[in-house]
Amino acid sequence: MPVMPRGDLENQSANRIARGAFAAFIIYSAGVGLAYCSQLVIARFLAVDAYGVYAYVMAWVTVLAYFSALGFDIALLRFLPAYEAESAWPLFRGVIQYAERRALAVGILIILAGAYIVLVRDISTQLRDTFLVGLFLVPVLALLWIRSSVVRAFGGVLWAVAPNRVVREGIVIGLVSLASVGLGWSLDASRVMMATLAGAVVGLLLATLGMHKLRPHVIDSASPEYDAEVWRRAALPLVIMAAIEALLNRTGVILLGWFGDTNAAGIYSLAFNIAFVVALPLVAINTLFAPTISGLFARNEQVTLQKLITKAATWTLAASSFIGVALFVLAAELFAWFGPGYEAGVPALRILLIAQVIVAAGGSQLHVMMMTGHERSAAVLLVSSTIGNLVASAGLIGAFGLNGAAIGTAATLIIWNLAMALFLWRRLGLMAGVLAFFQVGLARTGWLLARAPPPLRRALGRLRHSFRF
Repeated sequence: MPVMPRGDLENQSANRIARGAFAAFIIYSAGVGLAYCSQLVIARFLAVDAYGVYAYVMAWVTVLAYFSALGFDIALLRFLPAYEAESAWPLFRGVIQYAERRALAVGILIILAGAYIVLVRDISTQLRDTFLVGLFLVPVLALLWIRSSVVRAFGGVLWAVAPNRVVREGIVIGLVSLASVGLGWSLDASRVMMATLAGAVVGLLLATLGMHKLRPHVIDSASPEYDAEVWRRAALPLVIMAAIEALLNRTGVILLGWFGDTNAAGIYSLAFNIAFVVALPLVAINTLFAPTISGLFARNEQVTLQKLITKAATWTLAASSFIGVALFVLAAELFAWFGPGYEAGVPALRILLIAQVIVAAGGSQLHVMMMTGHERSAAVLLVSSTIGNLVASAGLIGAFGLNGAAIGTAATLIIWNLAMALFLWRRLGLMAGVLAFFQVGLARTGWLLARAPPPLRRALGRLRHSFRF
């Protein structure tokens, strides 16, 4: 049988990622569009203070849901392809059962502990009721993310992304619109949280259907086996990273709400969510990129891995820059759509947009670290960055309000990505994102050094040395 040249294999791999990422991009775009529509609908039918309560509770719910997932929404993307390649079907089935059962148990504990804390604290009725409803969302989201990851490992991009992104947000829009416009109900934060819970439940049911439909049928006859020690050891840093990354993204909302300014928490939440659209191309690439990284690294295909990292970062930077510029220019008009009181978020949005475009240039650094077995180092960098964000944002909020939260988060995101880029270069010999183009440029300076006059040679040599880590 003829062997396909390496160049053809690289091109086929790159083309497959491009096609899959494009499909994921379309689905994610639809989901994000619906998410913004849902935020617009909620903001239209809720007062600023009620929306702030909703955003504050959702920030806590999201962080707790990632903790409840125990990192298996990421770990399964490593274990399932490996077990499938080895035809280790008992372990394949066992790790899915283990992940779901542990996530459900932790979610129930969070509901019980959270309800006790909320009931004994002296807080407003609206905040208490919204928390009590939101706590039930924790295990539902955790299971939804885990089952979506299982479907991703099965190769079902549509079934993995649509329930969590499109269906969940679409149901929120439908229920809130029906209740407010169709039935004339007066909505508060707790009722909107009920709609959010309903959307997540339906999304979970669809993800479950997709998992059943796309599963390898050979696992039906396999008796599950458990390698719990290995799974726990791998999942521990992943759960830390997942929960801490969620906290990093929502530090501003949580701190503003904790300091009692739920109005500013809601406005900042809108600003951060809008700015996160810039990260949409990177998220789309990561939908299929994560399993590919693990496979290329396991086969020691360093050159192919570097090429794919660079190509992916180039695609994401181009798309993110276009989106970022458009949102930067239209920031004032965009916030005006949400009604009076939200215009205070325009400066924060522009600060966050600049940071997100810079981050997009780095590419899939966190996924590269996790899929190459360096999840513990990634967790250390992420935890350090989150602690720094908490400290910086707390101080800056006191001086600049919600703009201070944006400055603290923007600076933290940039420093965190620079730290990951340094790690990837030193430990794996990989240039993060579009920085690989600088590596090509530095190689060409060697040719210039050999032919340049002595003064220019010394200047080029100093420049080349300054870019080395």
